[in-house]
Amino acid sequence: MEDIKSAIKDLALGEKVRKLRRERRLTLQELAELTGLSKPLLSQIENGLVVPPISTLLKISKGLKVGIHYFFEDEGAKQKLVIARAEEESWSRRRAKSDAVEGYCYRSLAQGLRNKHMEPFLVEFELREWDDSRFYRHEGEEFIYLLEGELEFHFGEEVHRLRPGDSIYYDSSEAHGYVSVGDKKARAVAVLFSKD
Repeated sequence: MEDIKSAIKDLALGEKVRKLRRERRLTLQELAELTGLSKPLLSQIENGLVVPPISTLLKISKGLKVGIHYFFEDEGAKQKLVIARAEEESWSRRRAKSDAVEGYCYRSLAQGLRNKHMEPFLVEFELREWDDSRFYRHEGEEFIYLLEGELEFHFGEEVHRLRPGDSIYYDSSEAHGYVSVGDKKARAVAVLFSKD
């Protein structure tokens, strides 16, 4: 995997948030109120100090009235096809809420393609103990297909263990979270669909 800072820079998530916020003539405080996120967190995202999890990007996209695909597309692109080559991996690491250790990293599998209705990712989950700070919740639906490793999937009070070849489709507005279990990190293809 390439250096985290260069992967973040390549995606330019913070720059895209700032650009769109300014186009909408919103202050950081106004965006914080629209998204339910803190002003300091939004500032850290805009300055490239924090890589937001997908659930946070969804909140920002709702507040700014764009689809999540906005953050993974190339504004000048007109192509109708994108191939994500394994040797050109560009990962973003998401830090866990409860500590300074990474919780998971993700790679867009359709970066650059405009006006998508769903967003596919390759996700790698860290080996960690479960705690409720790892719950996420956002509008939309998700599909996960486990490629390798074992994944403990928490959905409200339910706990499910997924093994390679297993898949799960769920309403992501319900509290959900995941951790790798066993002796290696779990890797999965995840597809996110958001109605807006």
